[in-house]
Amino acid sequence: MSQSAAPATANVRVRRTRKLLRDALIELIEERGFDRLTVGEITERAMVSRAAFYRNYHDKFHLAEQIFDDALDALLGAATDQGDAKPATARWVAFFEHIDQYHRFYAALLGKKGSTWFAAKMRASLTDMVKEHLLVPEALQPPARPGQSAPASPPDGLAATVLGAMFTQSITWWLERGRPSPPEEIAMQSAQLASALISVANGWATAPPA
Repeated sequence: MSQSAAPATANVRVRRTRKLLRDALIELIEERGFDRLTVGEITERAMVSRAAFYRNYHDKFHLAEQIFDDALDALLGAATDQGDAKPATARWVAFFEHIDQYHRFYAALLGKKGSTWFAAKMRASLTDMVKEHLLVPEALQPPARPGQSAPASPPDGLAATVLGAMFTQSITWWLERGRPSPPEEIAMQSAQLASALISVANGWATAPPA
C-alpha cells in the first residue's frame, strides 16, 4: 500500500466506526432511553471495541454532542464552494436538512426517552447562535427603526433566549408529527416566526413609557 493510500484508508475506517457508533446510539436511545445507556452497551451494539470508541469520543455525551455540532456547522457554515457567504435562508435549510438526515437521533433525544441535558444544550447553543448571528433572511427582517438605515442588531437577552427555545420547539414539533413538511418549508416557517419576535423586541426600545 502506498503512503498516500494509507491516510485515505484510515479515514474510511474512522468514518465507518463513527457511523456504527451513531447508529448504535440511536437504536439504544429508542429502546432504553439516553440516561440509562453505558458506553459498553453502545460498543457492544455497534460491534466496536471500547478502545475504538475512546479514540473518537470521550463518553456518550460527547458522541451525542458531535452529531449536534454537525447541525450547527451546517447552520453557521460561512462559505459555499465558491467562497461566498451563504444567505440566511440557505443556512436554515441546511440546518433542517441535517435534522432530517438524523431525524431518528433527534426524535429519540428530544422525545419521552430522551435527555433533558440534550434539550437544554440545544436551547443554549441556539440561543448563543442567535446572539451572534441574526440569521433571518433579509426579506423577512423587520424594517429599520426611524433614523436607521439598516435592520436592528441581533437580539440579546430575553429575545435571544426565547428564540433559542422556539427553534428547539420547532424541531421537536416537526419530529413528533413525523416531519409533515419538507426541511425547506419548516426552515422558512421558523425564520418567519423569528422575524415576528425580533420585530416585537425591536419595538421595546422605542416604545414610550406607560
